[in-house]
Amino acid sequence: VQLQASGGGLVQPGGSLRLSCAASGFTSDYYARGWFRQAPGKEREWVSCINNRDGSTYYSDSVKGRFTISRDNAKNTVDLQMNRLEPEDTAVYYCAASTSYCYCSGTGCYVRGFGAWGQGTQVTVSS
Repeated sequence: VQLQASGGGLVQPGGSLRLSCAASGFTSDYYARGWFRQAPGKEREWVSCINNRDGSTYYSDSVKGRFTISRDNAKNTVDLQMNRLEPEDTAVYYCAASTSYCYCSGTGCYVRGFGAWGQGTQVTVSS
């Protein structure tokens, strides 16, 4: 599967951006789609995921309530609507596809099998 991310840019604190990830190829091999990000000098972290089977969505604590992941099955895209952006959200954002379902429970979030990656898109939150 090939993934193409778009929509990054520069935004002021409190603003919004919408990222989009288009997929092509053997998309039926993948059970979940997700977004990750990597800030300068930091490790890559998981942001959100959505399962193909039922559209269930999950978020990291750092973005819960501010970001919304959604899908358009007809277009084979997954979007990430980011609201109330903070300087700490500044990072390169990557979309990815997983051969496993993702989920969160009381003990943590299971986000494995993300083996297909798109190129990153820069998000900068600054005044």
